Amino acid sequence: MRARTLTLAAAASAALLATATLPALASPAGSPAPASVREGSVSAADLLAKVSSCNQVSNGKYRTDEETSATIPVCGATGAVFWKADMDIDCDGQVTDECNGDTDPWFQDDTAFHTSGDDPLTASELPYVVVPSTSSTWNYQQAGIKGGGVVAVIYNNKVEYAVVGDTGPTAIIGEASYATANALGIDPDPEFGGAESGVTYILFTGSQVKPIESHSAAVSLGDSLAKQFVANN
Repeated sequence: MRARTLTLAAAASAALLATATLPALASPAGSPAPASVREGSVSAADLLAKVSSCNQVSNGKYRTDEETSATIPVCGATGAVFWKADMDIDCDGQVTDECNGDTDPWFQDDTAFHTSGDDPLTASELPYVVVPSTSSTWNYQQAGIKGGGVVAVIYNNKVEYAVVGDTGPTAIIGEASYATANALGIDPDPEFGGAESGVTYILFTGSQVKPIESHSAAVSLGDSLAKQFVANN
């Protein structure tokens, strides 16, 4: 996870405002299909209804960026922990056309968790989420969160299943891979993209996708755990 400057945040906000004033354009022939409303069978509305209030389990709160105040708690529920934050873009891991030292000023060629072949994850291809590194504020491992754990990421009525793929600073929360953002219709540009707010992350405790790089396995397990989550909360 990287700490954005006020200049970058302002540039991103300006870009979002400019986009909002433009009419929607039809997708040209041969362009990728838009992201689906949800992966799996559980709707965003059903999941969000279960995280409308927060039973805080973190000892303090997190910032969303270096320059913001700490306002984001980690909340607990039956079978999961969750938070509501922004989304910064993580492009760390294997070098690709989308993610490299030229496209991302903060690029690192490794991730905290590796593939079944012990390689770094590929941020441009694999939906993954970043969790804060262990601190006195919160210990993700003690909370039952593992590398490869399943995460339901919700934004603008869309549900994307991801895995826990990387760790970030101890005081900042709200980051996911290029592929996660792209699937949710969020600008995945690692320098100027992301979402300023409105992203919900539901991490299912005790879960682990094997192999971690299998997105289809994450969707299958995530759908099953999401059904349990809705039923038990």
